[in-house]
Amino acid sequence: MRDVQYNLQFEKLCNTLELGEIIGVPEEISGGLLNRMYAVETTLGKYAIKALNPQIMLRPEAMQNYINAERITNIAAKKINALPAIHVNGTSIHEIEGQFYLVFHWVEGRSLKLQEINIYHCEKIGAILAEIHRSDYSKLELVHDFSDDVQLTAWRSYLQKGQENDSEWVKHLLEIIDDLDNWTVQANQSARLLAADSIISHRDLDPKNVMWHNDNPMIIDWEAAGFMNAMVEMIETAMYWSKNAEGNMDKQKFMAFISGYKSIYGTLKADWKVIFDNGFIGKLGWLEYNLKRSLWIECTDEAEQQLGTAQVIGTIYELRGYADMIPELEEWIIQSSRV
Repeated sequence: MRDVQYNLQFEKLCNTLELGEIIGVPEEISGGLLNRMYAVETTLGKYAIKALNPQIMLRPEAMQNYINAERITNIAAKKINALPAIHVNGTSIHEIEGQFYLVFHWVEGRSLKLQEINIYHCEKIGAILAEIHRSDYSKLELVHDFSDDVQLTAWRSYLQKGQENDSEWVKHLLEIIDDLDNWTVQANQSARLLAADSIISHRDLDPKNVMWHNDNPMIIDWEAAGFMNAMVEMIETAMYWSKNAEGNMDKQKFMAFISGYKSIYGTLKADWKVIFDNGFIGKLGWLEYNLKRSLWIECTDEAEQQLGTAQVIGTIYELRGYADMIPELEEWIIQSSRV
């Protein structure tokens, strides 16, 4: 039913943006874990149309976040291959019957699977991330509105709701419930320490958000763009690109990523204990959001609910793996800093 609704809206969208008449049937493609993405061919070209998650768009800050992200993308595109949305009539966010869309020119290429990523890819993305970090976004006049008034997440409340609903992740959440409290405290403390040391960046530069064509990368999906500590994102992104197919870290890939980053950014200096504690924030936030989806607290349909459930289990596994890996990762980053 939803695809039928989207198809009707696509016709109106293409007419409004003067993209031509639709040829054939729009095809749903991988659109990440939040939104739905469709390939749409018209008489004037081929486009990727992203239907933004309706639940996300209900948030008061959502629209401005998307506007800011597109402005960031356009600045980054001056230094790297970045894909901004099509801008028409003063905006890149288009509404059809209450549904919001981003429309992109079609880009040839594909994202790499973990087993396909090699040393070259890691070093290349490391250098690109540094270019993003070194770009000048000052003319955007964005304000980092971090607040010291951080509330602890009620993990036990989600656990109780999961038990009441017989959710399949209950056992997994129960096993780490005490760790979640500790990680949340550590993460919040590190956030306070790092709040004044933030830059503007992509914030989600994992392999699914890079399209490769003839070994040339195009950076896509900038919706999460905003303020972040540079060293936190560097470590997080290095980990994304250094995992093998089994989810284990490859030291050579990690060191290649850091080398590529340093080639542009320069010397790395940080309190690495604080940096790694901060690395829990994104994972904890993603866990809470997917608990809400799984429990129908913030969810659009059954497919999204099932995705939320799967992501809860996957994120718990990722959190445990990250915590276990921190001592070794600290050794690697200190070693790479000496080179």
